[in-house]
Amino acid sequence: MFFDKSEFEFTATLEANWLVIQKELEQLQPKNFVDWPEKYIYNQGWEVFGLYAFSNRIEDNCRLCPETTKLVEMIPGMTTAGFSSLAPGTYIGPHFGATKAVLRCHLGLIVPDECAIRVDTETRSWQEGKCLIFDDTFEHEAWNKSDKTRIVLLIDFERPSTLTEPFEINESIDEEYWLKILSQAEPSSN
Repeated sequence: MFFDKSEFEFTATLEANWLVIQKELEQLQPKNFVDWPEKYIYNQGWEVFGLYAFSNRIEDNCRLCPETTKLVEMIPGMTTAGFSSLAPGTYIGPHFGATKAVLRCHLGLIVPDECAIRVDTETRSWQEGKCLIFDDTFEHEAWNKSDKTRIVLLIDFERPSTLTEPFEINESIDEEYWLKILSQAEPSSN
């Protein structure tokens, strides 16, 4: 289920600053990214670079991307933020998010043709400099059928109270595990 991005004021700020974010992304090294640990849902090539995980700041990574960090810290209720990279040929199979307590935003940063995401029954393609907002508790899948890498800024933020649909928090989320995984990238030698 996708949402109209205009319902979320922060998307205009992200879109206005997408080139600043992209510039910081381009300064990262491949060693800064780590494989997404749930390898059973994708074939290959899904890597992430975390800035925040479950409201915990990943200090070394935030130092590498100070402007991006400032921008995501301005998002009301932001809980998780980082770069999500899909190598050419990557397919993330159908899966469900863990909690209705958050919504997910993707800001397209490097988006070749033949990349898309399906949420429930609707499929959309990312666009560079544009946000997609969706509820990841609906079945979703993503793919990169191109010969270039696709990268988005991924942000989870608390579901606004104006969206009155009842939800339950999944208490089985192991926040310490995810924070450890997302903090594993080797620090930059800059």
